[in-house]
Amino acid sequence: MSLEIRPVATAADRRAFVDLLWDVYARDPAWVPPLKGEARALIEPRNPYFGHAEVQPFLARRRGRVVGRIAAHIDRLVLERRPGLGLWGLFEVAGDDPEVAAALIWAAEAWLGERGMTRAQGPMSLSIWDEPGLLVSGFEGPPTVMMGHHRPAYRALIEAAGYAGVKDLHAWELDIARPFPDIVQRIVAMGERNARIRVRMADARRFDAEARLVLSILNEAWAANWGFVPLTDAEIAHASRKLRPIMFPDLIRIAEVDGEPVAFMLTLPDINELTRDLDGRLLPFGWAKLLWRLRKPRVSRMRVPLMGVRRHLQGTRMASMLAFMMIEATRRASVANYGATRGEIGWILEDNAPMRSIAVAIEATITRTYRIFEKDL
Repeated sequence: MSLEIRPVATAADRRAFVDLLWDVYARDPAWVPPLKGEARALIEPRNPYFGHAEVQPFLARRRGRVVGRIAAHIDRLVLERRPGLGLWGLFEVAGDDPEVAAALIWAAEAWLGERGMTRAQGPMSLSIWDEPGLLVSGFEGPPTVMMGHHRPAYRALIEAAGYAGVKDLHAWELDIARPFPDIVQRIVAMGERNARIRVRMADARRFDAEARLVLSILNEAWAANWGFVPLTDAEIAHASRKLRPIMFPDLIRIAEVDGEPVAFMLTLPDINELTRDLDGRLLPFGWAKLLWRLRKPRVSRMRVPLMGVRRHLQGTRMASMLAFMMIEATRRASVANYGATRGEIGWILEDNAPMRSIAVAIEATITRTYRIFEKDL
């Protein structure tokens, strides 16, 4: 029987879309199984991304067996900034099969073209705020929480369809068990002596308000970044609910200058270390295990997924000082309260010079690279 590419239309299709991952990565020691419920929720209309985007997942089947998947999507917020740009992501191919890969990408492109798109970009799974890009280097170890992992062969499969890389995103890793270099410590000490500056933990009693504050700073801080689309109010509320179980006040730092919140840094324990043995299942006993582990998580790695400073301070010495102060405060808490020895900052855009200079100053090095590709339709 020939290869069939069909749109995902039923709950059974959505389950098959997620379950394919276990076929693709069954023998990959670096893969971390996602929680199946969360993975399915990503492609269901209850995802607030659907409030400003049209999404169509596809499944590839051969002789009734699912052998590949992809999702095509059109984001109205993206179109406001880049008219004609359609997206695709969640791309997986069993056995690295070139025929399956070509057919899936063609199906996504056809769907986008029928709706007036003139360029395609991917993988974007689903938005810039989820897991953008394809892993092209750093396959050896497991990814940290909310970072993607892919087959090394996928790059060639995507390039064979006529795509070229348009932007690289880097993950930087460092040793947090030892103090930062002297120059960083001097900057931190100078900031701690400055009466105008206060770096505080998030207030757990006001979690929702603190989350809105952090994400409002984020929307302003990232507005000029490549690929930026603002988080909507519904997405902010959804992110707050989703991340609340893995967000800890001593790992959320808010910097104030003259009493005004102007910067933040969010750090997450690498929850992948706590969920890996659950094999994607919270039932029957996975819930209890995870809840117990989250009471006082002990992990070897931490990840800083989000950090930002309000626009009027960007590019100033004050912005750099606040960044180093928040990083140092989090480093101390990560080691003392969670037992972590390694930290990851990322992703960081390849041309984000201020963040790259901060990463270099604290002696971080690039350990993984994710690439976003584009093509004219």
